[in-house]
Parts: sequence; structure tokens; C-alpha cells
Amino acid sequence: MAKIAKRVKANNELVDKNKVYSPEEAIELAKKTGNTKFVGSIEVHVRTLIDAKKTDQSVRGTVSLPNGTGKSKKVAAFVTEAKEKEAKDAGAAVVGGEELIKKIKETEKTDFDVAVAEPALMPKLAQIAKILGTRGLMPNPKTGTVGANIAQLVKEIAGGKVNFKNDDSGNVHQIVGKTNFESSKLLENFKAFIASIQQSRPATVKGQFISSVTVNSTMGPGIRVKI
Repeated sequence: MAKIAKRVKANNELVDKNKVYSPEEAIELAKKTGNTKFVGSIEVHVRTLIDAKKTDQSVRGTVSLPNGTGKSKKVAAFVTEAKEKEAKDAGAAVVGGEELIKKIKETEKTDFDVAVAEPALMPKLAQIAKILGTRGLMPNPKTGTVGANIAQLVKEIAGGKVNFKNDDSGNVHQIVGKTNFESSKLLENFKAFIASIQQSRPATVKGQFISSVTVNSTMGPGIRVKI
């Protein structure tokens, strides 16, 4: 514990809490303070000024991170029998139609990170919508997880496409890579994510939209970023 406390203290001393860093400086500092024994992640936290209680002010969308997140995602594809091979060939780990839906309904087990679906399967997914929805796994056209081209959907997710949504406090969180990524690649991912957040600004939000942006490594101190 003493070693951990010493490392945390040393990392905290590297960050000027009164300074707002440029994205380039923040990424470098996040990598420097990402000195855990394991390869950690680089996280971005965006504080917005939305009223999270109002449905017309929600911030949600998708972004294709140019360099991926460094973490592979297990994709489930809800498809008709004719599309099963296409989904498997594209890299989906869990593939099925009505039988898969029935299994999830009975066991309530969801052994995957993201789900995509063929439009024809959406009505049938209604019977497990509560299970998937509470776990953030329900396919949705707005998040690019419903479509006829199943292979493309699966490949995009495997290639670094991620969904984001504000939490109950109006904040949006996203991992943009690993601490062992090159700084330039982390910066590209960071900029793509921030641009997507800005494009997702609700029309009903007037005045300032983003209050602050913070970057940190896993277990590392928060670093305020200028955007």
C-alpha cells in the first residue's frame, strides 16, 4: 500500500491543478502518469451543461476512433438464418435469431459487449428489450447497430466504432486508447471523440454546451484539457 500511495502522490505532483493543458500536453502527461504495473487505459471525461432529466437534452451518438481503443469487443449479431454466415465471417462472436433470443430470455445471460441486429429481427427483440436495455446492449438505429449490412456493422465496431451517452449527471465518458499507444494516435482518437460530442449537441441547449474536459490514465490524476 505504501508503494501505491507514493506513486499516487508523485503522479499528483506532476499535474498543475490550476492549469488547463493543451490536448497534446494532456495526452503526454496522462501517459506519464499511467505508470501502473499493467497497461492501463486513457480516459476522457466530458462535463456538459445539459439538463440530464430532460429527454430532449440527451447527448448520445457513435464515433469511429481512428486507432481503436486497444480493447477487442465481443459482438453479438441477431440475424435471420440467411445472414448467419455473413455475421460469423465478419467476426461476430455470438450469432443467432429466434433461438438466441429465446435462450437470453430464459437465462438472462448476455455474454457479449455490443449487439447488432437485422431490421427483421427488431420486433422479435422486444421480448428481451428489458434485459438488453438495462445493460446498454439493445440495438438501436441511432447508434448504428441496426442495419441490413450486418458484415459492415460488425467490422465497424471491431475497428474502433464506439457508442457514447451521457450519464445521470450529464457527463460523457470514453476510453480513447491504451497508455502504450503512440501519443499521436491517442491525440487523433481524442479529437475524433470531442468532435463527435460537439456534433451531438442537443438543439434545445442554449449557451455554453461543454463545461470542461478531463483526461486521465487508469488510476491516474485528472488533467484538465483546453478545447
